[in-house]
Amino acid sequence: MARDLARDWMWSEALEMLSRAERLHRELFRPATQARQPAWEPPVDILETEFEVLALVALPGVDAENAQAVIEDGDLVIAGTRALPAALRTATIHRLELPQGHFYRRLRLPAGRYSAVRRNVVDGLLVITLQKAGASRG
Repeated sequence: MARDLARDWMWSEALEMLSRAERLHRELFRPATQARQPAWEPPVDILETEFEVLALVALPGVDAENAQAVIEDGDLVIAGTRALPAALRTATIHRLELPQGHFYRRLRLPAGRYSAVRRNVVDGLLVITLQKAGASRG
């Protein structure tokens, strides 16, 4: 009996892990549209400190200069393109899991006003820093 319970619990846990993995995969590769142009959505974390809001965008291989970040109607809009490096465009592809092409993401920002938008790449993440208006580091 205890053996059946352990097996059922393990099976339940395994199914839950598979379900979570499928949800994450769908979220990462969910198509989006902007002006009828197909796009993929990168995963994003949004964090807030006393002085700023940070958006950490998973965009390995994308230079900060190739990604736009603007505030529009209280939303942070992130857009750009990831393309294979020119030297690899004629390579034989055996596996291609990182999405290529146009990306677009629109996220609701925490209420407030922001005075600056900065972009930087750190460890494969595009870090977008939004300085809170009126917040100074005395």
